Amino acid sequence: MTTTHHPLAIIGGGLGGLTLARVLHVNGIEAAVFDLDASPAARTQGGMLDIHEDSGQPALRAAGLYEEFRALVNPGGEATRVLDKAGTVLLDDPDDGTGARPEVDRGQLRDLLLGSLPEGTVRWGAKVTGARPLDGGRHEVTLADGTSFTTDLLIGADGAWSKVRPLLSDAKPAYTGISFVEVDLPDADLRHPVSAEVVGDGMLMALGAGKGFLGHRETDGSLHIYVALAVPEDEFDGVDFTDTEAAKAYTLGHFSDWDKSLRSLLGDADGPLVPRQIHALPIGHRWERVPGVTLLGDAAHLMSPFAGVGANLAMFDGAELGLALAAHPGDTEAALAAYEEKLFPRSEESAADSAANGVLMFREDAPQGMLDMFASFG
Repeated sequence: MTTTHHPLAIIGGGLGGLTLARVLHVNGIEAAVFDLDASPAARTQGGMLDIHEDSGQPALRAAGLYEEFRALVNPGGEATRVLDKAGTVLLDDPDDGTGARPEVDRGQLRDLLLGSLPEGTVRWGAKVTGARPLDGGRHEVTLADGTSFTTDLLIGADGAWSKVRPLLSDAKPAYTGISFVEVDLPDADLRHPVSAEVVGDGMLMALGAGKGFLGHRETDGSLHIYVALAVPEDEFDGVDFTDTEAAKAYTLGHFSDWDKSLRSLLGDADGPLVPRQIHALPIGHRWERVPGVTLLGDAAHLMSPFAGVGANLAMFDGAELGLALAAHPGDTEAALAAYEEKLFPRSEESAADSAANGVLMFREDAPQGMLDMFASFG
């Protein structure tokens, strides 16, 4: 077994970990990022993100990438539509260009962050299998290839099933009661015009009691749809999602009384159906200060997606941690304490909002809850 040493190691090359690495770089601090993917192109990075003016955008300013981010914004992407199960459009809010949450493609945003880092910052194909404390706040991290490294500061930006979290907390993500089935409709305007019309230019929410279709138009002209179902945790155990037609038939069975135009979002989808259970850490998850280690993003505060803040919070966490380390040269513990003091309350507030929105979206009178919420925003 070979062992190397890195003064500062970030586990996870998602948006949060890369934002941290970039803010550190801007402030003259070197970091090593370890990501389990074999390369930057190993997998798709998901759909569209709305970047919030109070979190994601300040993070990009701290990273010195705000203007480059603005060049990636998808015009019209902030448009929002709310429908009921009959396909009736109850809210149709166009994007007039004045909104505070412009939409960008997650993959393009990640590429922007990656391209802003010195070559070699990210170690690809580095799957972490565990970590253990050493003396003086140092830690040893083991990788799947049998190698290991030590670090003075270990940062877990490694998502829902973080290998770093157990150093700080016994908390584990729990099923929220909602599962998704993800599908795509490429080249929608030409190949799927009915679905393209239903979704519109930006985001779609077609909601009913315990179920719905959530979707958005992507920059390549495709539609990405999340079929949401309030079902038991073992609901999908007997469904063979490798049999696309059988999986479609099963999922469509939950929407037998929904309008044909909405059912087509699933029935006409191309490619595989991808099941995803939605998990969350306990609201208010926190830990006692442990020397030499901390968390950010989903590793720290995994929550349901129903407040739309996960990626924004991860980036903001990364920026805040980077700025705290830069503001406390030579005193890592002071930096981590300052970071966590603000991390915990903002995480708790967002997690509570996400959980509440999940109830509101799929309650018995859906979509009335969402209409009421949008009305409260004016």
